[in-house]
Amino acid sequence: MKNFDIYGIGAALVDIELEVSDSFLLEHHIEKGQMTLVPPENQTKVLSTIGEQQIKTKRASGGSAANTIFAASNFGSKNFYSCKTAKDEAGHFFVNDMQTAGVQCSPSQHHDELPTGTCVVMITPDAERTMNTYLAISETLSENELDRDALKQSRFLYMEGYLCTSDTGRHAAIQAKTFAEQHACKTVLTFSDPAMVKFFKPQLSEMLGQGVDLLFCNEEEAMSWSETNSIEDASEALKLICNQFAITLGSKGALVFDGNNSFNIQSEQVKAVDTNGAGDMFAGAFLYALCEGYDFQKAGTFACLSAGHVVSQFGPRLAIPQHATVLEKANTDIFSK
Repeated sequence: MKNFDIYGIGAALVDIELEVSDSFLLEHHIEKGQMTLVPPENQTKVLSTIGEQQIKTKRASGGSAANTIFAASNFGSKNFYSCKTAKDEAGHFFVNDMQTAGVQCSPSQHHDELPTGTCVVMITPDAERTMNTYLAISETLSENELDRDALKQSRFLYMEGYLCTSDTGRHAAIQAKTFAEQHACKTVLTFSDPAMVKFFKPQLSEMLGQGVDLLFCNEEEAMSWSETNSIEDASEALKLICNQFAITLGSKGALVFDGNNSFNIQSEQVKAVDTNGAGDMFAGAFLYALCEGYDFQKAGTFACLSAGHVVSQFGPRLAIPQHATVLEKANTDIFSK
């Protein structure tokens, strides 16, 4: 019997979310819809301009894998998260946020010249998110941050694709994957962002090794990885690197493959306000459903429902009480059928 459902490893970031115009991105030469790694002075410049213009801002703990673990925990999974923060205000903010959600969070906190990582998330009126990320101390995440006892006692290992950008982070993910495979822990990877596939495909391939049990990606990432223009061809290409997968398709829902059969999942039509965190929520809800014994079709339907709630509001996560509301609807409309 495993003690944990999901063991996550990834960056510990504090998100600073802003509502901006398309002209703001053009003015600052920021590529829309992408995650870009930047030095701290880039963030400072953007934030100082935001302050001068008094644009709406919001702060939250974040990071791709952290968002997924946060969501799954609030639905009811028992999870563990490994990361690296500095002993600063932002680091304490991040850890407290995760622990409040019930996540057993074991960050390696350091007195260091590097601060806790931050991500400036810019949301345009079409709900698209653009991210400028300063990894800071998260870039030095290494195998020293792995808790092998917790990993051995977990059903799933969840790795974020962003780890491929750091030599030590990528090595840590590879070590975690190898260890998980030795202890009957299923391996899961999310591509995280189109930029990871576009600019770091060799590093992602290194993390994948001989493949993973389950892969999460969106339509753009699937097309880019497979270098095709059809979702059908992309699906066939993904089968070469994973046993199962879930491809999110935005407002069109998702395509999921359980190793034998594919299912097209329809999503409820909602008014998107902010797409930041939608994929992370999808993965968290999907993994929660698998841990509860539901099949891929029900897991995908629940994941689309949950992601729809996230994009309907500002921010990458639902408030803790909102998870119970979504789960109550799912128990009536999805899981009981």
